[in-house]
Amino acid sequence: MPSKRAIAKALTGRAVLCQTSSDRRSCLKSRSRRNAKSSNVKSSNVKSSSLKLWAGLLVLASPFAGLAYLHYQQQFLHPSVALVLGGAPEREQFAAQFAKSHPDVEIWVSSGSNPEYAQWVFDQARIPTEQWQLDYQAVDTVTNFTTLVDKLQARQIEEVYLITSDYHMRRASVVAQIVLGSRGIGFQPVAVTTGHGPERPETILKEVRDGVRSLLWVLTGKTGSEWRQALRHKP
Repeated sequence: MPSKRAIAKALTGRAVLCQTSSDRRSCLKSRSRRNAKSSNVKSSNVKSSSLKLWAGLLVLASPFAGLAYLHYQQQFLHPSVALVLGGAPEREQFAAQFAKSHPDVEIWVSSGSNPEYAQWVFDQARIPTEQWQLDYQAVDTVTNFTTLVDKLQARQIEEVYLITSDYHMRRASVVAQIVLGSRGIGFQPVAVTTGHGPERPETILKEVRDGVRSLLWVLTGKTGSEWRQALRHKP
């Protein structure tokens, strides 16, 4: 390993060479190239960091842009069917009044209250029997959609009103985007104002769970509820 004195002598010799040699211009060019190379490296690092930053911002902004576009698009829908998600009596009550103010819209109630109560609600609002129908195939939010989406598609229905409680709308919309969207069916949310929350609070975990189950249904035709029921009945 060269000593400190040897290194200092070599540097001094180089400095003298640049000061005394007739080829000083070549020495200056060499320094200029080194400086330019260092500057290019710094500029390249800055550009790379900037590109990574913009790419990250675009990735983060994409879901929000998609939701904003969806909300904008929903304003121009004119559905002929309202899909009412069962789970609370006030949803049928709201649906009956909605049917009264929208006589050209069919009301489809998925696994709502018992038939006797539903019949009474729609009769009280004087809604014609042919304007509403009940379906009891669904066992939860995901199957509210999966049990009826093929029927909607067969009827060539491309737009629906989505009626459910305000506290339930966000989770229902996640499922609707995936299940209805897989069949090219748009939806317009119509929230039922309740002023109170459910006994079991809605959580992000539930939204993620139902989103995953909806994707599973799109890929396999199964929501997971079938397997859960099979395990429950397994001896």
